[in-house]
Amino acid sequence: MEQTQAWEIKRISSQESLSRQIARQLEALITQGRIAVGDKLPTESQLCDMFGVSRTAVREAIAHLKSMGLVETRRGIGTRVLRSAPEHQFPARRISANTVEDILHVLELRMTLDSQAASLAAERRTPENVAAMQAAHEQFLAACDSGSQARHEDYVFHRAIVEATHNPFFVSLYDQLNEGAIPRTKLLSVELDPEAVSYYLERVAREHADILQAIVTGEAETARDAMYRHLQRAYDNYAVYQDRPQA
Repeated sequence: MEQTQAWEIKRISSQESLSRQIARQLEALITQGRIAVGDKLPTESQLCDMFGVSRTAVREAIAHLKSMGLVETRRGIGTRVLRSAPEHQFPARRISANTVEDILHVLELRMTLDSQAASLAAERRTPENVAAMQAAHEQFLAACDSGSQARHEDYVFHRAIVEATHNPFFVSLYDQLNEGAIPRTKLLSVELDPEAVSYYLERVAREHADILQAIVTGEAETARDAMYRHLQRAYDNYAVYQDRPQA
């Protein structure tokens, strides 16, 4: 624990998401090299003591670091640092300022809409809903394997979750968004980096699988959190382009 004593952990504020504050501090320690690649993070219990928070907040923070590709967790081993900088998963070489603003507005809405839909779907899904969501996920994977950008299949997966809420107003609102809810539908093919798109879709597929698993097993809070992280990561990726000079 001598190493952790030099980390200068900041006091956690109740005015902001606890898990986000923890994740931000740990991310900084990793990117600054104070937690080296290959090193293990303290245990959940140790992190709880260090930050003065619950296991839930720590687990959400670790999940966020995992979504950035910074760490991995293995049963019986713990959480280990994989790299010193977040993975670059963004498929676009350039995006116009107007397009970025549009994408962020939609994602801002979806972080609320889709997250609540995932929670309700976990509580209300029927066997037919489960079959539809699983089929949509398989279709998304097949589209990715074929080299497609899987825009339509991505939308179908998320809409299947909305259907599982059994709330017609959720469905009506989502239908108004249509495939424009998927950010990369707004990007021109000439702007995309094919290799980055493939890597990006692999990450999306893993996140979809986590969301689907939580819904199928009826874990409403886990489903909501998994969906929120999925969309927050997309939001953070596109937000980077707000301050860049546009071509």
